[in-house]
Amino acid sequence: MQASRDDFIIAIRSAFLKKETQQTFSLFGLITFSLILLILGSFNFKIINYIKIVVKEGVYRSSLIVSVPEKFIENTYLITKRHFTFYDQYKKEKIELETLRAKDLLNEFTITENNRLKIIIDDYLVKTNETIAKILIDKQSPFSRSVIVNKGSKNNIKLGMVVLDSEYLVGKVVEVNYITSRILLLSDFNSKIPVSIEPSGIQSILSGSGKDDAIIQYLKEDYIIEDNAVVYTSGSGGLFKAGIPIGKIKNLDLDEERSVKFFSDFSQLRFVKILSYEEAKKKAKEKIKLEAQKQSKIKTEKLKKTKEDAELRAQKIKKLEAEYEIKLKAEEESRLKAEEVSRLKAEENLALNIEKQKIFKDLELKYSPNCKKTFFNKLYKVGTSEYKNCILNKGTKIVR
Repeated sequence: MQASRDDFIIAIRSAFLKKETQQTFSLFGLITFSLILLILGSFNFKIINYIKIVVKEGVYRSSLIVSVPEKFIENTYLITKRHFTFYDQYKKEKIELETLRAKDLLNEFTITENNRLKIIIDDYLVKTNETIAKILIDKQSPFSRSVIVNKGSKNNIKLGMVVLDSEYLVGKVVEVNYITSRILLLSDFNSKIPVSIEPSGIQSILSGSGKDDAIIQYLKEDYIIEDNAVVYTSGSGGLFKAGIPIGKIKNLDLDEERSVKFFSDFSQLRFVKILSYEEAKKKAKEKIKLEAQKQSKIKTEKLKKTKEDAELRAQKIKKLEAEYEIKLKAEEESRLKAEEVSRLKAEENLALNIEKQKIFKDLELKYSPNCKKTFFNKLYKVGTSEYKNCILNKGTKIVR
């Protein structure tokens, strides 16, 4: 009986030791352990509570450790995506910034060129005597639109001065008292000013309608006006400075009058700016004259400096030429002196040689028999060095 029981236990153990059986047993064991832990946990045993705490902490810490690579990859992805998003936005903003800078430079050049051309054609006006006035009375009638302001001749207000609401034209001064003035608005039936319709540049007359708008008059029907065309003062007649904005064309129907809606609401005017534009022709000419004088002065100074530099260079060249001539003269004198010394030496050597030859001939005539080789004696051949030495030694035979 004991043997059969052992065989049964061995068979079960061998079965559980197989790989597939091990995995099944492990899963089964975990499930069983969990169920036992849950059942015992309902009885509130301390050891079970401790085991639950340890298991929870272990699972929590393990989940944190396991989630670290995932969070790192996720954060890296988000940072990279944010970086490329910011980089794309940076490139777009950089392009926009360069475009705006180019536009600013172009606008600055256009304004400068426009001012220069206005000076050339004597159409450059400057703003003077700007005064802020408050509207006291609004005189309205079926066709008349005018207002009374609290500034007059006491404040240097004059007839014909321009009246603006912010930067928009609203009218002009038509009557001046000591402390008040009357302003004729552009909507008045009697108001007629020359205007320019941009961007087409059409010249026309803006006439008040007696209502809250104005009408474009004396314009040919075949002229084409673009949508949202803006009306500015043209500056013709010298009444207003060119380029003051007035309003927009609101009716492009050729069968009806082309009306202009003002940028300013005349019924809401409380404060206005009264100013005058005077011709800057004299100032511009004075500026041009001063600039020309400045340029002439600069040119004169440059010419003077150039002349002084030329004179200094000429003096320096003259000095160098004098030094060069002195040097050449010294070299020439040295060369002539050397040639003279050479000539004297040559003459001295020639005289010495002649003297030596004369002495040698005299000695040769006297001692030639003692040195000349003949048939009977074995002396020296004429012309040899031994022969010459023998003559110079006065016929004495050379002993070797």
